[in-house]
Amino acid sequence: MAATPAGPPRRHRREIPYWLLAIFLLGVLFAWLIATDGNYATIFRALRQGVVVTLWVSFVAFALAIALGLLVALARLSRRRLLREVATFYVEVVRGIPVLVLLFYIAFVGAPQLVALWNLVLAGPIDAGLLPGLSVRDFDMTWRAIFALMISYSAFIAEIFRAGIEAVPAGQTEAAQSLGLNRRQTMRLVVLPQAVRVVIPPLGNDFVAMIKDSALVSALGVQDITQLGKVYSASTFLFFETYNVVAYLYLVLTISLSLMVRGLEARMKRTRG
Repeated sequence: MAATPAGPPRRHRREIPYWLLAIFLLGVLFAWLIATDGNYATIFRALRQGVVVTLWVSFVAFALAIALGLLVALARLSRRRLLREVATFYVEVVRGIPVLVLLFYIAFVGAPQLVALWNLVLAGPIDAGLLPGLSVRDFDMTWRAIFALMISYSAFIAEIFRAGIEAVPAGQTEAAQSLGLNRRQTMRLVVLPQAVRVVIPPLGNDFVAMIKDSALVSALGVQDITQLGKVYSASTFLFFETYNVVAYLYLVLTISLSLMVRGLEARMKRTRG
């Protein structure tokens, strides 16, 4: 009996993951509580400004961390041994320090020393009235937190960029140099554009992680979601309701961003295919 030819492959219906459905239903439940329960509605209004602060701190710190991390990655790939050693030292030391410890160090050690260095090095222009003298109070706690997050995440981002650059085939570099491009032009015009496509998904995951780690800035009194929740619950003793709303706000931010990263990653895979 002749075998019947196989038909076209049957497309499977895309199913909604159960975990995503459960999270969606949980989100709808909390949204309903916020809309109908007076306590939850009041708490949400009290914490609403913290969402803006959390996003602002995270976006600024992450943008600075990307810039610093790219410089460190390029230094690690440099032909000059001194640059490689300094960059490797930076990465290994920073990655070995917990974010909270680094936050305290930058806020209470680094910032005062930076102010003292400013006043010492620029003592002449300051005395002449050309530049302002600084005090520790002039260094806002929010910016101390931003710099701490920037330094902490730049070490991890540097490794992401280094892996992305090294993932570009060596033949691309050789082809660019055969066309007359120097090392800097090859890196800027050939290697980095291809490396960026590789590093975007892990960078997105790191940004989601920074959103969560930004809760640590509440230890410095920065008025983010966590700090406002801590202050509100301490004054009203509504700990259960308050931290439910705090967790809900962070989940909305992180899961939304995670889904965006997954969608971007899937789109990039389709583009490559």
